[in-house]
Amino acid sequence: MDPSLDTWDFSSPLMSLWINRFYVYLGFAFGISLWICFQIVIRKQLFIFKDKNSREKSVPKATQDLMTNGYISLQKKEVFVSGVKIFYGSQTGTAKGFAASLAEAAASLDLPVAVINLKEYDPDDHLLEEVTSKNICAFVVATYTDGRPTESAEWFCQWLEEASSDFRFGKTYLKGMRYAVFGLGNSAYASHFNKVGKNVDKWLWMLGAHRVVTRGEGDCDVAKSKHGSIEADFRAWKTKFLARLQTLQKGEKKPCDGNCKRGQCESSTEEEPFESTSEEESGTEDHQNPNSVVDVEDLGKIMNCVKKEKREKEQQEEKRSLVRNTVKNEASERRAMITPALREALTKQGYQLIGSHSGVKLCRWTKSMLRGRGGCYKHTFYGIESHRCMETTPSLACANKCVFCWRHHTNPVGTEWRWKMDQPEMILKEAIENHQSMIKQFKGVPGVKEERFEEGMVVKHCALSLVGEPIMYPEINRFLKLLHECKISSFLVTNAQFPVEIRNLKPVTQLYVSVDASTKDSLKKIDRPLFKDFWQRFLDSLKALAAKQQRTVYRLTLVKAWNVDELQAYAELVSLGNPDFIEVKGVTYCGESSASSLTMANVPWHEEVIHFVRDLVDLIPDYEIACEHEHSNCLLIAHKRFKIDSEWWTWIDYNRFQELMQEYEDSGGSATFSAKDYMAKTPHWALFGASERGFDPKDTRYQRKNKSKDISGC
Repeated sequence: MDPSLDTWDFSSPLMSLWINRFYVYLGFAFGISLWICFQIVIRKQLFIFKDKNSREKSVPKATQDLMTNGYISLQKKEVFVSGVKIFYGSQTGTAKGFAASLAEAAASLDLPVAVINLKEYDPDDHLLEEVTSKNICAFVVATYTDGRPTESAEWFCQWLEEASSDFRFGKTYLKGMRYAVFGLGNSAYASHFNKVGKNVDKWLWMLGAHRVVTRGEGDCDVAKSKHGSIEADFRAWKTKFLARLQTLQKGEKKPCDGNCKRGQCESSTEEEPFESTSEEESGTEDHQNPNSVVDVEDLGKIMNCVKKEKREKEQQEEKRSLVRNTVKNEASERRAMITPALREALTKQGYQLIGSHSGVKLCRWTKSMLRGRGGCYKHTFYGIESHRCMETTPSLACANKCVFCWRHHTNPVGTEWRWKMDQPEMILKEAIENHQSMIKQFKGVPGVKEERFEEGMVVKHCALSLVGEPIMYPEINRFLKLLHECKISSFLVTNAQFPVEIRNLKPVTQLYVSVDASTKDSLKKIDRPLFKDFWQRFLDSLKALAAKQQRTVYRLTLVKAWNVDELQAYAELVSLGNPDFIEVKGVTYCGESSASSLTMANVPWHEEVIHFVRDLVDLIPDYEIACEHEHSNCLLIAHKRFKIDSEWWTWIDYNRFQELMQEYEDSGGSATFSAKDYMAKTPHWALFGASERGFDPKDTRYQRKNKSKDISGC
């Protein structure tokens, strides 16, 4: 035996622990394992508790109460459809009946429903509200005689058509609005079948609205009706509309029909008609139905094909026109200025064309003043009654291709008169008749003042500034004489490229010269004149203006970054022509065009125009700022000779002018008169610095609710 063991006492506790150390280690390990498991369980329970607590905090109390009872229901749901507005244009009552039926069906979906007669609806005031309203707008419109709208829908359709082709509204004006259209017609009239429904659908889409369901077409011709009768056609469309409405209520896309390709559900997106300009619209329907589904990859090819065929069609028409004109030329007749293609384009832009080279169009300020919403800057500066003003031209042709041309150069150009010529008597007669016809369309339109409607039927002023160069018309003096014989005042605008014609011009109420730049280089850049000697013609035109005894005006159009930094040069031009007045106006953006590189960045703010005018007046001591028309971004600088006893006399005594013109004609031109002989006192509200900022207090100023959609300008 090892003697060392004698020293150990096996009965001691330490010895027992040592001998049983394996079991001690095992106990420690087991205890630690239990502690770790316990901690894991505790932490897990704590995490679940916190997660539950946070979820309860994020759910409203009312919802928690429902959850404890085994129900889950959110207190606030997102609203995808706030209501349905049903608009109808009816002549015999069928469309009205369909609208009522649709309203009853939509109301069953627990949605607020409004049925609106288009005759009592003002799109200028209310249509923009539908962009953010989350309403679904349904239009039930009938086509009447010759493809025209019913009387109740005539104003709405006219407004929609003009807005869709007006650059001031643009392609996103109604973006966010959701709509559907059902048209009523008779296929027996094939060329006009459902024309109104198709047009309303197209115009809304051109303004950026989104169609939620394919346009429906009801046919009164039982033999050709798709469902056996117009009532059955409507029921079929109504079923489709209601199904789509239920889907939109849930915030869902259109259910997939399993016909998907390239990862895109074809049925999830409603079809859109092809986008087209006013010059390209005609003829497209013959090649492609605007309601058919088109693959995006094919859209460019289709559009190119349409445009190509359109160009070929126009070329063919031009060739036929040239052939006809060649025959006429052989008979000593010149060709017409308005070609078939040009006639089509200008008509779509709202022109009423007269003869072979003239046109008339209703100014938006005429419409505004008919409704008591204020007149144009000529009303503020000179006392023109805008609702009695006819905007026309005896020559659609022009000698310039200005970068800010508001018709994107759809009118012809030329440096001399080389076309067939119509007589001034015919032009004036048809201009007045067409103008009165356009005024008549406002009878019964919401907001139109009865007394102004009656006054508007009698033309009192004529603005020869529609488009083109009126002074090119060889019989312009005879035309002016006819105007004055009819007691119509004359406001003629020329682009300062015809100095001889300016010198030979007989008295007009007010003669304008456009001074779009003050140096040769900037004038060439902005006006892009056709004459090689354009600068000398420009200077000679200003000198010719200085010799005139009647009222003369420089019209300056400011284009930021183009012509606003040439103040001293402008001052020198003022001394050259010595005009009675200088109108300074910020350029109006006319939308994108291949003919112009202007953008919204080139449009000066009103305060920038004021700053320019003040700096210019400092350089021309004989002039002062007289008037302001804020809404047109325009100011009037007047010669101090029109400031008598510290009061401005920029307005015109139109009756006195007509008396002076009669004396002039009776004397064979010897009884001359000057601008001061027919001036009138300017009212306080029209003066620069007045709180009205040039707005006539007799009228009511209308502020658009959505300022981002502003369409100011004229």
